[in-house]
Amino acid sequence: MALSLTSLYQLSNGTTVPRVGLGVYQVPESLEAVALIKRALQVGYRHIDTAAAYGNEASVGQAIRESGVSRKEIFVTTKLRTGKRGYDTTLQEFNESLQRLGLEYVDLYLMHSPYGGSSARLDSWKAMEEVYQRGLAKAIGVSNFGTHHLDELLAHCQVKPVINQIELHPWLVQKKITQYCQQHNIVIEAYSPLAQATKAEDRVVQAIARRHQKTWAQVLVRWSLQRGFIPLPKTANPDRLASNVDVYDFALSDDEMQQLDQLDSDCHICWDPTSEPLVK
Repeated sequence: MALSLTSLYQLSNGTTVPRVGLGVYQVPESLEAVALIKRALQVGYRHIDTAAAYGNEASVGQAIRESGVSRKEIFVTTKLRTGKRGYDTTLQEFNESLQRLGLEYVDLYLMHSPYGGSSARLDSWKAMEEVYQRGLAKAIGVSNFGTHHLDELLAHCQVKPVINQIELHPWLVQKKITQYCQQHNIVIEAYSPLAQATKAEDRVVQAIARRHQKTWAQVLVRWSLQRGFIPLPKTANPDRLASNVDVYDFALSDDEMQQLDQLDSDCHICWDPTSEPLVK
């Protein structure tokens, strides 16, 4: 079957997730945010990635309720704020996120970063396991975790993380983390897959885009998909919602993939919690 915007990826716990999601980082809580997310659902997105720290959970929930799309068809992710750690705090934070979203459950709940130290991380994970066992989150995972953080978690957890969401694009391939996750059946989600448009004029990307009569953004999303990641492209421009994910009528050749891989320069556009020491 040909891939499409609604194609699904099965996680290790059996939950399925659409292979492309809409990231809503830096989209302020507003009627414009509601309209943007509703438009995304209209053009075919079925995967929305938010976080408590983004400050727009209420807009996401409102858009879902007003979209006319069945809740069961929409995969919703939110995240535990970095400054909120510990068992009781995590349960409280999750409940507050659920209330802001106005939903009965989320499909994925992530620990937004490894910051806070070993004890706090593990206590928070125990609370997330409880949320999962109660069916309030269909899956749980992490974001911005390095291999050492994952080693620690896997040694202590009862419920294995199904996803690690990290910054990924051709200028930041993060081979060590991605290979580790693949070995442990942890799916990689790629945030900032468009490198926040900072590399839009890159000659290699532009040449490949011209060859396929595609945009630079479409080339980067396609690269992420062919690497086996779940890309989360972000845009505040409703006109680009459909364009960014119009990536299923072409494929990058092995040579083109290699050219893009060779752009890797360990270039973090965002923060880099993956290098955080285990104990502070």
